[in-house]
Amino acid sequence: MGKKILIVDDAVFMRIKLKDILEKNGYEVAGEAQNGQEAFDQYQETKPDLVTMDITMPEVDGLEALKMIREADPNAKVIMCSAMGQQGMVMDAIRAGAIDFIVKPFDTERVIKALDKAFS
Repeated sequence: MGKKILIVDDAVFMRIKLKDILEKNGYEVAGEAQNGQEAFDQYQETKPDLVTMDITMPEVDGLEALKMIREADPNAKVIMCSAMGQQGMVMDAIRAGAIDFIVKPFDTERVIKALDKAFS
């Protein structure tokens, strides 16, 4: 099986779209979470090779979850996902240890390029 990815997004349709892109390109979806706390718990449980993390979510946002995951595992690979116009948050995420970011709505080519880069 391919690399295991944890998908984190509060929007179900975004998780479905991303899961579809990943599976069609040989990746395994290790799990899905709809907020940062779930993301952290699932990360501990599934030990994925990479996390795609939405920035804006209820309860615990993506930035906070990124920090929690990177604190628990300094080698964690996290790619942030954001809508247009969140450049400031994206820069904060990169400073906090995210390795890349993908703008929503997801473009298959861009998603795969980011993953290839993360695993090279």
